[in-house]
Formats: sequence, structure tokens, C-alpha cells
Amino acid sequence: MKAAPCILFVVLWLLGGLSYAAFAEEYTFDESEIEKKSYHIGGYAEFRPVLFGLDRGASLYKLKFYNRDEGATLEEYNAALQLEGGLEKGIARIFVRTNSEYQNSYLGGHFKTSVYEGFLSIRPSSSLTIDIGKKALKWGKGYAWNPVAFVDRPKDPDEPEQNLEGFIVASADCIKSFQGPLKTVSFTPILVPAYQDVNDDFGGTGHMNFAAKLYLLIYDTDIDFMALSGGSKPRRYGADFSRNIRTNLEIHGEFAFLKDYEKRFLSESGELVDKKKDVASYLAGIRYLTETDTTYILEYYRNGTGFTENEMTGYFTFIDNAYNAYVPSGSDMLLKKALKATSGNYGRPNLMRDYIYLRASRKEPFDILYFTPSITWIYNMNDKSYSLSPEILYIGIKNLDLRLRASILKGERFSEYGEKQNDWKMEFRARYYF
Repeated sequence: MKAAPCILFVVLWLLGGLSYAAFAEEYTFDESEIEKKSYHIGGYAEFRPVLFGLDRGASLYKLKFYNRDEGATLEEYNAALQLEGGLEKGIARIFVRTNSEYQNSYLGGHFKTSVYEGFLSIRPSSSLTIDIGKKALKWGKGYAWNPVAFVDRPKDPDEPEQNLEGFIVASADCIKSFQGPLKTVSFTPILVPAYQDVNDDFGGTGHMNFAAKLYLLIYDTDIDFMALSGGSKPRRYGADFSRNIRTNLEIHGEFAFLKDYEKRFLSESGELVDKKKDVASYLAGIRYLTETDTTYILEYYRNGTGFTENEMTGYFTFIDNAYNAYVPSGSDMLLKKALKATSGNYGRPNLMRDYIYLRASRKEPFDILYFTPSITWIYNMNDKSYSLSPEILYIGIKNLDLRLRASILKGERFSEYGEKQNDWKMEFRARYYF
């Protein structure tokens, strides 16, 4: 297939040809641009083609493509439009963010529009803010993972800075400032309804859940304590912190304790096994900026809700046995059982126990203007598999980001990254902000 050279040629042509336009652009100053407006409208449009190099011997390839022959590579085309707007009048503010996505893959075309956020914010005083509506709360200090994000959707460690869809909540934020070592205290109580048509993907429905966060700024250290209860999810408690040791060195951490967490996994024989116990998840990380404008982010993540190596081996073994039974008989009953379990419990990223995340990015190396190369490594400490993702970002055109990224997956048989449906992927992203 000639798709990879074609995509690469187009990307290189764009990156090379656009440099002159960026250099020739003149700077203009408009005083109205710095005036505070009562409204805001913005967003971005994105085009993102992806090319996958398939691993025909992997368990997840057999599971997804058992009745198809896609060859050695697979193309996918993605487009997105994210719009946001805000209006502020007196003590009230309205904010809305929508996300529309189109994907054309081996499954055909698929279009979806979601309201990521849409809430009313009322600020009767400088110390009190009340929010009602759909909102992303963004709890936690971690970059790639947030075990204490009890009222948020999980991040994708491959794209941790992407906006996420929120949940419908009612919250209040009460802030108080002090003189002395304790500079700021804020308390945020939150109601999270979960019913048939309201937050029905938050957890078990038919419950009114209560969450809360206490924030302290003490000795120049940000500290949060949080909790969630109510029935939709197991009760959980957490804490996080962040502190700048130096102007170029920051440390952060998170700890979460989950009461009576129920884990369901698929055994080698195809039996669904349930285990319930108290678990703890935690994260520790640093962010360091060098004199050469290189940023390093290093995090260790312990996922207490994750699967053990033996549990993952049993899951992959069942898929292989189901595929081997399908080939002579044509019966996909067992494969469909594995598909159902995958979409429920095995579909989330980084589903095992211990991970290391390392990202290094260098701004304009060797005085090459507008370019930022970076590389990201995610390592599974349990089965020694990993993903390695080098990328180049170009921002030389006003409001336009161009990114070329590759991902290489490596691992032994029955390991997390070794059993992915693809060995590698290459993607190009053009995102225009307005």
C-alpha cells in the first residue's frame, strides 16, 4: 500500500512550504485585542489521518478482525470541530463547549456531536462561586494520569492535554485568604446525579452522589483532599499535592483509596470472575525545565484497580483459544463473549498495575524556529512492554498547529503492548484555532 509515503510527502511539503509564509507575516497591534470583552467565541477545526501497521498474530487483532482481512496496514481518517463560547453579565457567566467528530475507518463513516461542557456560573461575591450544568472538574496534579479524578473521565496518556467531556453537576466553591503560612483555603461541595438520562455513564444509576474537595495553599504547596460517595461508584478518598522546589523544578503526587472496589476479569476458560476488595492507587512525578528549554516530565503510576500479569495472560489466552475454535467451525460465540468483556473492562488505556511515563520536549532546538520535537515513553513495569512515540510540532503559522507523530509498540507474547492490534502507527494532525 502506498499510503504511508503519500502522507509523509504531503506533510513534509506542508512543513517546508509554510515557513516562508510565517516569516513574511507582519506584526500588527490592535488595542481592542487587549480589552476585556463580555463574551468569547472560539474553538478549533482538526484533520487527522492515521496509518496503522497491523500485527496479524496479536490477540487483539484476532479479536477485532477474525472475519476480515485488512492486509498489512489500515487507514483511518478523523476530523473534529470543537466550539466554545462564553457570555458574562454582572455576577453570571455562561460557558458552552461542544465537540463534533467524524471518523472513517474499516467500520465505515461515523459522526458524533457531544456537549463537553455547558454550565451557568454565578458569583455573588469574590469568595463564593456556584456552578450548575455539565462541567469538567479537572481534579488531580498528574500529567498522564489522575487517580484522584473521581468526578472526571479518565485521560488518555497518549493525549493527556485533550479536553474531556464533563458530567452534569451542581457545585459551589468557597474561598478564604489568610496571612501567614496558610495563604488560601477553599471548599468545593459537589452533587452528581446519576439516573437513566442524566450521567447514566457515570456509574450505577438511580443515585445522587456527593463529592467534595478541600484545597489548601500552605508554605507555597498546593494540597487537595477529596472524597466521593453515593452509590454509583465505590466510596473513595484521595489527596494530592504540587510544589515548585525551584523555578524550573516541580514535584507532584496523588493518592486514592477505593473502598470495596469490584474487579471483573475473564479467565483462561472464559469464566467471568468477580473480586471485591479495598484498593489504593497513587502517582508521583516531577517536571523539570533545563537551561536549553528542554522539558522533562517523569511519572510513576500505581493502578490499584488494574489487572495482574496472570489475569491479563488468562484474558489473552481465552481470545486465542476462541479464535482457534472459530477457524475450523465458523462459530464466533466465544469471540463475541471476549468482545463484550473487552468493551466493558479491558477497553481502558493502561489497564495493568505499574507504569512509568517519561516525556522530553525541546523548544526550537539548534535555533530552528517554530519547531518542537518531543518523545514519549510509556513503560509497563509488570510485563516489560512499552510504547515509544516521537513527534514534531510546527507552529510557524498563526493559529495553526501541524504535528507529525509515530508510535512504536513493543512487547513479548501475552504482554499489554505486545498483544495490541498494531505494531506501529503514524499520524498527522492539522489543527486550526479561531
